[in-house]
Order: sequence, then C-alpha cells, then structure tokens
Amino acid sequence: MKKTLILTAAISLSFSSWAATHTSEFGALPTLKVNAAKAELGKRLFYDTRLSGDGALSCASCHQPDNGFSHPDALAPAYPGSKGFRNVPTLINTAYKQVWFHDGRLGTNLNDVTREMLTEDWLMNMDMRLMQERVKQDPIYVSMFKAAGYGEPSNGSIRKAIPEFIKTLTSNTTPFDKGEMSELALKGQAVFTGKAGCVQCHNGPLLSDGKPYNTGVEENLDIFRDPMRHHTFIAFNMFMGNENYMNLKRDVGAHVQTHKADGSDMGKFMTPTLRELKHTAPYMHNGVMETLEDVVAFYNTGGGVDSNKDSRLKPLNLTWQEQKALVAFLKSLSSEPLTTEKHVWTQSDYNYAPIADWQNAKN
Repeated sequence: MKKTLILTAAISLSFSSWAATHTSEFGALPTLKVNAAKAELGKRLFYDTRLSGDGALSCASCHQPDNGFSHPDALAPAYPGSKGFRNVPTLINTAYKQVWFHDGRLGTNLNDVTREMLTEDWLMNMDMRLMQERVKQDPIYVSMFKAAGYGEPSNGSIRKAIPEFIKTLTSNTTPFDKGEMSELALKGQAVFTGKAGCVQCHNGPLLSDGKPYNTGVEENLDIFRDPMRHHTFIAFNMFMGNENYMNLKRDVGAHVQTHKADGSDMGKFMTPTLRELKHTAPYMHNGVMETLEDVVAFYNTGGGVDSNKDSRLKPLNLTWQEQKALVAFLKSLSSEPLTTEKHVWTQSDYNYAPIADWQNAKN
C-alpha cells in the first residue's frame, strides 16, 4: 500500500510538472499580416460558384459562415453526383496550421490546399484553365486582380488570393484570451490541464499539437450505407494508395501518410483546434458527436474501442460537475461569429453582360 501511494504521488507530480509546461504555451494567436486588396479579391472568389465545374458550388457551400466556416451536417456535401465521407473542418484559424485535412495529408501551404479543393473531382471538380477563362471574362475581377497587384487573372493568382482571405478568418478575442472566463470555466480549465489531461494533445495557441492519434471514435456507418458516399470513399482510398480499398470498413485516417504494413496507424486523425467549438458542431472527423457534452462524456469513459487506440487514453472518472465545468471552459474558447461584411461577400454582382463581338474581342 505504501509503495502504491509513493508511485501515485510520483506520477501525480510528474504529470503536474508536464502539464504546467504545456499550459505556459497557451495564449492569444499572433497577428497575421494581410494584404487588404488581395484578401478582398479572395473573399469574392470564396463565395463564387463559378469556381466549381458546373457552377453549383462555392467554397462557402461547405464552409458556411453561420457554422463557423464549417458545415452543420455530420458528413460533408460534395460535387453533384457524389457525397463526402468526413465532417467539414472549420477554416477559422486554419492559416496558422502547418498540416491540413483530418488525415494530415497536406503539409505544405494553403496554396496547395486551395488547389486540391478546387480540382478534386468529388469536391469542386474544376479545370484550372476553364476557371481562369471564366474569371477573365468578369470585368469586376479584371479590375480587382489589377488592384491587388496580380495583373490579369490567372489560376495561380486565384490560388494566392483565396488563402489571403482565409488569413482574415481568425478568432476574435475570446473570454479565454481576455481573461474574462466565468468561475465555472476557470474550474474547467483546471480540469483541462490537470485531472483530464486534455493538454497532452490540446496545447499551444490553437490548442492543438498538430499530430494524429487514434482515440477510438466509432465509424459513421452512413459512409457505407449511402452508395454515393461509399463510392467517394472508395475512389479516395484508391487514389491515396491504400491497400485493399474495396473492402475497407473503416476510415484509415492518417494511414495515408505512413502506410504501416501492420495497419497500426489506421484510425489516427489530426488533433483539431479547440477554438470556435461553439459554432462548429457536430464534432469529430466524421461528425458522430452532436454536442460538446457528448465529446466530454466520450473521453471521460476513456475513448472508444479500437485495437489501435492510443494507450494513454483511460477513463478519467470526472464527476458530473467537472464535466460541466470542462464544457464551460471549451465554450470560453469561442468568440463572436465571423458573419459580418468583413468575412462575407454580400453583393450580388456575379452576373455580367456578355462580351460584345466576343469572337473578335481580345482575351
């Protein structure tokens, strides 16, 4: 018994020191330098359906301002003729990331992320050459590209302008950042950094370590029940070089990065930011949890059941009051919705007159 007490105290002391180190990394997000003219151009492009193959979707069709630039459905919509198989991640604060998508498959820059979203056939299915010609025929774009210093419209400058707008999608100052949390939220922060150990993965200004883990989140079976979602799922896994893709009955996640032969990396997903959670329900990579209370309850039981689950996940034994406090802290990490004209293109100016004598007009 004495040995057990000593060991428990040692573990407690070790974790407290570790947690204190990571707590010190919390803080406000650094200010990003934004070119106003380029961001304004990027904003108009973000809401323009002409950037998709058949003119049906814009970036904002999935990344909706009213839902924290994510989507209210558990699983994403997609290009007509297909459906998505993951939850739409928020774009708020995504400019601070170094790795993107739930599986972390892109770790270069937002230019590359923008290109993938525009050109993937199940997303916006856009031919970059066609996109360039569409934009060049719009007099407003011609003027805006010139004002932004890009010269005439091109697909390369489109892929620069949209990320410039995305840089404006940053959290306003939250109760957490302002030091104006409620008493309950302060108690929740203590649980977050202490007993619950959330800080092990959720740290830094984004409250994310940017790494993938398997927490045992259950599969969203709608992926396999809905033929349109399933064919998108199969096509994606085939393209990503995943083994036995026709028979997969789980989302392999970050396995696309490492492709371990024993499959021990299957089911890992990137640690999401905890900022703006109030606006971005439902939660998890596949939207299976509707509320923050559901998420906290999930981790309180030690996560889900998965042979590859991270060994650090154990039941937390949080009381009902501690769970309530933890939810209050998580809500304090959200600011006012980004739904004003600063972040939403409100003008209906996407229609333009045909070019007179277009066959002889200079392009």
